[in-house]
Amino acid sequence: MQKLQYHLVDVFTDRAFAGNQLAVFLDGADISDELMRKLAGELSLAETTFVLPSTKKECDFHVRIFTTTTEIPFAGHPTLGTAFVLAHEGKVKLSGSEQVVSFEEGVGIIPVHLEIVNGQAVTIRMKQPLPKFGSEFTNRFQLAELLSIDSEAIDHKHPAQVVGCGVPFLFIPLKNLDVIRNVKLRLDVWDRFLRSSEAPCVVVFTAETVHDNSTVHCRMFAPGLGVMEDAATGSANGPLGCYLVKHDIVSCDDKVDIISEQGYEMGRPSIINIEIKTREGEINSVVVGGKCVYIGQGYIEV
Repeated sequence: MQKLQYHLVDVFTDRAFAGNQLAVFLDGADISDELMRKLAGELSLAETTFVLPSTKKECDFHVRIFTTTTEIPFAGHPTLGTAFVLAHEGKVKLSGSEQVVSFEEGVGIIPVHLEIVNGQAVTIRMKQPLPKFGSEFTNRFQLAELLSIDSEAIDHKHPAQVVGCGVPFLFIPLKNLDVIRNVKLRLDVWDRFLRSSEAPCVVVFTAETVHDNSTVHCRMFAPGLGVMEDAATGSANGPLGCYLVKHDIVSCDDKVDIISEQGYEMGRPSIINIEIKTREGEINSVVVGGKCVYIGQGYIEV
């Protein structure tokens, strides 16, 4: 019988029981693919990660990421949370004011930066792949039906568009907080026209925010991955920042810092920091980061 240790961490928050939950197995090399899937399903969190030796000499670790139903090539909060746990458990040497650790993931090499204060990792940041802008969805009535809202509640000044920094998402702009709080994703509509599309994961957002210093408020739905709603999605907030810059919702003169709110409707308030850099009008850097809180550890015997 195997006794498998896991660590629990809350990501994109500076306090316990907020942000997005993550389980991390640091000894993933001895766990089969099938058992990884079963463990992720048993823990029933948005994602669970498994750390293995890297197959690439330029990477420090190989990180595999599972939702409750499937393995995915990349995700934000699992990447940051895994780096935090590795540092917390002494698997990453912390020295100076910043340490860089590189992960081998399904989308390639992901460098993760750990800001160090008094020997502890405080803020974790990762550089994401550059954005790819995809199709625009012009049928507002279909989008409104998907979200269970009136079509006039959609912000018509900006397009509903697919954007991805490794993983594509469909971004739908809404007019205000009242609208976004009332969104209810209809699975029958999603199944009919989004399940097999280029971006089955849906992000709704508004420029009206809970906190005065925030830039954007969002929600993310990924029923195809077994995640009906996510509390904090790093892989979605990178492309969200790119969308905001491309469509001039925020101005970017070489560099802009964006603060995104997510998870409030779930009772898991999360704050995601996004840094977008441009050169000659083109986005050339996407960085997403935030804080993490260590919650504890446990064992599963199988």
